Amino acid sequence: MVDVILGLQWGDEGKGKIVDYFAPKYDVIARFQGGPNAGHTLYVNGKKVVLHQIPSGIFHEDKINLIGNGVVLDVVTFKKECETVAAMGVDYKKNLYISERTHLILPTHRALDKASELSKGNDKIGSTLKGIGPAYMDKTGRNGLRVGDINNNFNAEYEKLKAKHQEILNNYKFDEDISQWENDFFEAIEFLRGFKIVNGEYFINEKINEGKKVLAEGAQGSMLDVDFGTFPFVTSSNTISAGVCTGLGIAPQKIGEVFGITKAYCTRVGSGPFPTELHDDMGELLRKTGNEFGSTTGRPRRCGWIDLVALQFACMINGVTQIIMTKTDILDNIDDLQVCSSYSIGGKETDQVPFQMNRLDITPVYKSFKGWKTDITAIDTHAALPQAMKEYIDYINQFLKVPVKYISNGPGRDQIIEA
Repeated sequence: MVDVILGLQWGDEGKGKIVDYFAPKYDVIARFQGGPNAGHTLYVNGKKVVLHQIPSGIFHEDKINLIGNGVVLDVVTFKKECETVAAMGVDYKKNLYISERTHLILPTHRALDKASELSKGNDKIGSTLKGIGPAYMDKTGRNGLRVGDINNNFNAEYEKLKAKHQEILNNYKFDEDISQWENDFFEAIEFLRGFKIVNGEYFINEKINEGKKVLAEGAQGSMLDVDFGTFPFVTSSNTISAGVCTGLGIAPQKIGEVFGITKAYCTRVGSGPFPTELHDDMGELLRKTGNEFGSTTGRPRRCGWIDLVALQFACMINGVTQIIMTKTDILDNIDDLQVCSSYSIGGKETDQVPFQMNRLDITPVYKSFKGWKTDITAIDTHAALPQAMKEYIDYINQFLKVPVKYISNGPGRDQIIEA
C-alpha cells in the first residue's frame, strides 16, 4: 500500500519534518509532483536543511527515494541539493532513483516564467520564477524534454525547444542573457547522467508487489492545486492525493492512509485570496514567532487564523484519514485564539469554499477560544497538554470529522505528540 502525506493549506505546513518523522516506518519515499518552488525544511542532528526536490527520506540510509514522473526537475537546483546532502555525510546516489518520465525545467522555462510574470504588472500571480509553470505547459503541450531523453540526441532536441521558446520571449521583448544559466544547466545534465534512472511506474509497482511500504510526499498545499485551489493563484500541478496516482503511476486502490498536515494557524506566500489573513499586530506576531519566511524565496509569509472552511474542503477532496497539526507552540503566548468556522459572503453565511474566491468579498465568521498560555515545547504526551489546547483541538476534530492524530510542538524530530 501507498500512504500519502500532503499539505492542507497553501503550503509551508511543515511537511519535510513530518515525512522525516514517518520515514523510518516505510521502505520507499516518493515525490509525486511539484518543482523546486517547494522547500521542505528538516533539522538533522540540529542542523537546518531545506530540500526542494530530493525526497525527505534521503537522510535515512536504508530507505529508497524516488523522484516520480509528476515532478518537474530543475537539474541545477538538484545538483546543489545533492552537494548539500553529501556535505552532511549522506551517499545520495546509493538509494536515490529518478523516473525517466520526469520532465526537465530548461533555462528558457525560467526566462519564460520571468517574462510572463513581468508582463502582468499588478496582476502577477506571485510565481517563484523557477520555470515550473512553463515546464508544465510544455508537458501538457507535448513539447517537454524528460529525464529519459538525456541520452538520446539531447542537445539537438534542446536547441529545437529553445528556438520555440525564443520566439515567445521575443514577443515579450525579453532580452536578458541566459548563457550562464545554460552553462550551469548542461553541467548539471552531465551530473544527472550518473544517477539511477528507472522506469518509475514499473519500479514503484514492483516495490508495492514485494510488500514494501511506500510513503508518497507531496509539495505545496491542497489550496494551491491547479484544479481545486484558489485559481489562478495556484501552482501548476495536482497537489491533492489524486496526484499520487498520475505522479507515480499507481492505481487508486493502492492508496491507504492520507495524512493531511495543517498548521495550528494559517499562512500563505505570494498573491491570492486569504480570508483569515491578519493585517495587524497579531499577524506580525505570528510571522515573527513562527519565523514565517519562505524556505525557498525568503519572502515574508502572510499570516492569519486557522480556516476550517478551507480545511474541511481540503479534507474532503483528499480523503484525509488523519490530521497532523504543526507549529502549535507558536500559539503558546496568545491570550485569545480565533477559528474561522464559516464565511459571510454578501450577507449570507456558508461553510463551502466558493468558486473564484478572489472575486468575492469574504468575511470570516470566527469562534473564539482562550489561549493556553503555557510553554508546550517540552511536553511529550497528549495527557500533559493544557486543557485549553485540548479544547481548541477537540473543536477542530469535531468540525472536520477527521481526527488530529499528531501534534508537532517544535521543530525538532522528537517534538511530535501522538494523540
